[in-house]
Amino acid sequence: MWAEESVFYQIYPLGFCGAPRENDGKTLPRIRKLIDWIPHLKRLNVNALYLSPVFESDRHGYDVRDYRKIDCRLGSNEDFEEVCRRLKESGIRIVLDGVFHHVGRGFWAFQDVRRHRENSRYKDWFCLNFHSDSAYHDGFFYEGWEGHYELVKLNLDNPEVADYLFSAVRFWVERFGIDGLRLDVAYCLNENFIRRLRQFTDSLKPDFFLVGEILFGDYKRIVGEDKLHSCTNYECYKGLYSSFNDLNLFEIAHSLNRQFGNDGYALYPGAHLLSFADNHDVTRVASMLSEPRHLALLYGLLFAMPGIPCLYYGSEWGITGKKEKGDDAPLRPALDAPVWNSLTEHISRLAAIHRQNAALLYGSYQSILLTNRQFVFQRALDGERILVAVNADASEYRAALSGVRAENAVDLLTEERVRLADGCVLAPYSLAYWKLEA
Repeated sequence: MWAEESVFYQIYPLGFCGAPRENDGKTLPRIRKLIDWIPHLKRLNVNALYLSPVFESDRHGYDVRDYRKIDCRLGSNEDFEEVCRRLKESGIRIVLDGVFHHVGRGFWAFQDVRRHRENSRYKDWFCLNFHSDSAYHDGFFYEGWEGHYELVKLNLDNPEVADYLFSAVRFWVERFGIDGLRLDVAYCLNENFIRRLRQFTDSLKPDFFLVGEILFGDYKRIVGEDKLHSCTNYECYKGLYSSFNDLNLFEIAHSLNRQFGNDGYALYPGAHLLSFADNHDVTRVASMLSEPRHLALLYGLLFAMPGIPCLYYGSEWGITGKKEKGDDAPLRPALDAPVWNSLTEHISRLAAIHRQNAALLYGSYQSILLTNRQFVFQRALDGERILVAVNADASEYRAALSGVRAENAVDLLTEERVRLADGCVLAPYSLAYWKLEA
C-alpha cells in the first residue's frame, strides 16, 4: 500500500491557519494557506499530508457540528477542494481526521434531541437517559468522551449512525479525493464498527488507508486484515525521547525488539505502525529532550526503525512548546512561513533515504550492538542491508560489529565509504546509516 512507502506530515489546520479559538460563524478562506506550503513539503520529501479536523465544529475540531462542511473559520468546501487538487497535483496524498466516536454539542442531530427530547427521531443516535440530567442541565443525561461532556458520544451500535458516517466518508472521497483517515480515539471504537468501516472503504477505494489512534495496550485489537491498516506507535514515541533523556537506549531497543524483533516472539512483525516524535496532543520533542544534540539522533532512529514516519508541522526546524501551558498556542500555533535550518535539512535527507531504500521500508529488524549510550541495528531485505548506528554520548566509542561480515559500506548520510570488517569508531553525538556492500 502507498502509505507504507510514505513520509507523513501532520498539520492542525485551525491552529496552523490562525483561526479564532471559538467558532465565530465568519467564513474566511484560511485553509488556502496550505497551498503556499506545498513547496516546503516537497523539499522536505514528504508525500502524504495528515490534516487534523477540518469540518465545522464548536471549537477545536474534535467537537464536530457538520461532517459535510468545512469549518467556516477555514473557508468553504470550494476552498478545500482547491487545496486538495493542488496537493494531489504535487503528488501528495491526503488523510483526514475521522472523528467518529463523538460529536460536539452543536451537532445538528444532538440539537434536535435537545429540542424534542423523547420525540426526536435522533434520540437513538446517542447514549441517553431522560430520567437524569447533564452537566449542561439539558434535562437528560448523555455519555461523553472520558468525562468531557462538550463531546457527545455517538451510538455506533445503531446501524443508522454508522451508515450516516459512511456516507460522509463517501462524500469526502468523491468531493475532495482523500486517500485515508486517521481515526480519532480509535481505542474507544467497538471492533464491529471498525470492521464495517474497513469493509466499506475497501469497496469504496481499494487503497484507502485507515490508521487509528491508540495509546498503549495490544495494537492488534484494532489493526488487522479486516480492521485498520495501522495505528499510532505511542510505545516507541515514549521510548525515543526517554531513552535519550535517561541515556538508556535499552528502552527503545526493548520496544523495537518486542514489536519487530527476529526472535520469533515479536508482537507486530511486518507491521507498518505510524511513528512520530510529537503531535498535536503532546509536548514538542525539542522541549522534551534534555540534550539538544540528541534531536538529530532521535530523528535518525525515527526514520530508520520499522514504521511509517510522521512529522508534526514546525518540529522539523525545532519549534518548542510544552503541553502544560495548554494545547492551543504552544502545541498548535499559527505559523507564517516554514523555516529551513540544519535540522530541516537533516530531516529532509532522512526522509529521502527512507523512501529510497526498500530495506528501511519493508526490511526485517535486528539489534546488532547495544549499550546505554550506543545502539546499532540492522534493517535487511533480499540481500540489501543497512546498519543504523547511534552514539548518544559526548565521547567517541569504538564499536565491535561482530557478525556483520562487511568489508565496505557507504554512509547514506554523508556518501562516504567506510570499512566495517574490524568495527568502527562512532564520533560523539553521531548518527550513521551504513549500506553494506556485498
